[in-house]
Amino acid sequence: MPADETSSPGRPTHTHYDAVIVGGGHNGLVAAAYLARAGWSVLVLERLGTTGGAAVSSRPFDGVDARLSRYSYLVSLLPRKIVHELGLDFAVRRRTISSYTPVVRGGRHTGLLVGGDGTRESFAAITGGDREYEAWRRFYGMTGRVAGRVFPTLTEPLPDRDSLRARVDDENAWRMLFEEPIGVAVEDTFTDDLVRGVVLTDALIGTFADAHDPSLVQNRCFLYHVIGNSTGDWDVPVGGMGALTDALAAAARKAGAEIRTLHEVTRVETAGSRAEVTVHSPEAESVISAGKVLVNASPKELATLLGEQPPTPAEGAQLKVNMLLTRLPELRDRSVDPRQAFAGTFHIAEGYEQLAGAYREAAAGDLPTAPPSEIYCHSLTDPSILGPGLAARGYQTLTLFGLHTPARLFTADNEATRETLLRATLAELDAHLDEPVTDCLALDADGRPCIEARTPLDLERDLRLPGGHIFHRDLAFPYATGETGRWGVETTHANVLLCGAGAVRGGGVSGVPGHNAAMAALGR
Repeated sequence: MPADETSSPGRPTHTHYDAVIVGGGHNGLVAAAYLARAGWSVLVLERLGTTGGAAVSSRPFDGVDARLSRYSYLVSLLPRKIVHELGLDFAVRRRTISSYTPVVRGGRHTGLLVGGDGTRESFAAITGGDREYEAWRRFYGMTGRVAGRVFPTLTEPLPDRDSLRARVDDENAWRMLFEEPIGVAVEDTFTDDLVRGVVLTDALIGTFADAHDPSLVQNRCFLYHVIGNSTGDWDVPVGGMGALTDALAAAARKAGAEIRTLHEVTRVETAGSRAEVTVHSPEAESVISAGKVLVNASPKELATLLGEQPPTPAEGAQLKVNMLLTRLPELRDRSVDPRQAFAGTFHIAEGYEQLAGAYREAAAGDLPTAPPSEIYCHSLTDPSILGPGLAARGYQTLTLFGLHTPARLFTADNEATRETLLRATLAELDAHLDEPVTDCLALDADGRPCIEARTPLDLERDLRLPGGHIFHRDLAFPYATGETGRWGVETTHANVLLCGAGAVRGGGVSGVPGHNAAMAALGR
């Protein structure tokens, strides 16, 4: 069922609810479902015409029957616990290939293919022996053990640092992931520049940092990218990301929650045990009272609603590109089938030194000369997002995520900078293809190429992501500090909770902040 059929723009039924949830993104819907199942009266207020926030599917190209995951692409951090407890009609599929990274070595086009039966041979062909492959196995064996111990804690009350360290029970792993910049571990463990780059990318998705940043923001990003569901696998949502939102909205409604779209909350006032929520709708402005208010928005938006001092400004650093192709392009590396290369994560310009160079250029205020990015093809694993006619004709989707492009680079002229960056990014991809990817683009009903790009400023405008930051702010390690509450969702107001990606243990499509805010509200 499309997201626009699971929500309603009509007026709220009551003037008082046990809980009002501000924002109908996936975390808000998770919280709504849990609270309604506990017997609470729940109202979800969403300013847009549909629920889902960034976890949505849509048809971005006029007259083309392709429903793309438009902003969020893959699922790793959504606990199976939430899927099972809420009875969600939602599934994911494992990708057959983990990644492919093209490179030119000795004047020859080749690449590193990870996944399937030929991984060891691919490492040997690229690096000249088994050393890097064995180092890879040891390193990801270590992260896998950490994942198995850390991931289950995400839906429990926050452990303190010492308790989490004891749970990890591996001082070497703790040092590499939690204490030293991840660049130290990458350089100590691997010698090949390409392999180093592939490992480092997980520390940079949506995070603008150097491998040796002393703040360890890159370590926090890396940790969340390797612990998902205790395996670190990033899976394809069957039916697209909107299928998750639709399932959550259906679960919330079935439990008794009320969902109202085109209702924008403009103010939250609280006296500690009771709150008043001012909401503007097409019909009128009204005030709804609530025992608890759960805010499925950024910390910046929360401060605005409460009339408080905003937090330190956040800044996103990514380019998002959606494409529909009539066919997958052939590679210059003839040893790999394009259906293999694009099924996993296709790394572009992501060697270790290339990533460092791109960061230095962007930090100096310039667009990277060779913009790093990664691509994957949803429709190879799940063709259901394509209409039957497109699938039968061999059409495929591509989604691209560009790195090291902070919002500051776009402030002077967003439109022109977006176009310049898109051309440079596609040129880096084309360097490894036998034909330009633009030659493979489908056309919409008006004859325009089926490609769209979004900068951090576009994401801020469309989704109110502060500075275009996809995690709402820099990620935090998943343990308690002096500023966190029992669940990592608490605010300075006892009856106002943060249930968006900016909560501790937030970020990504996970539902974890929604679950944790519901548990905090229920006093569990």
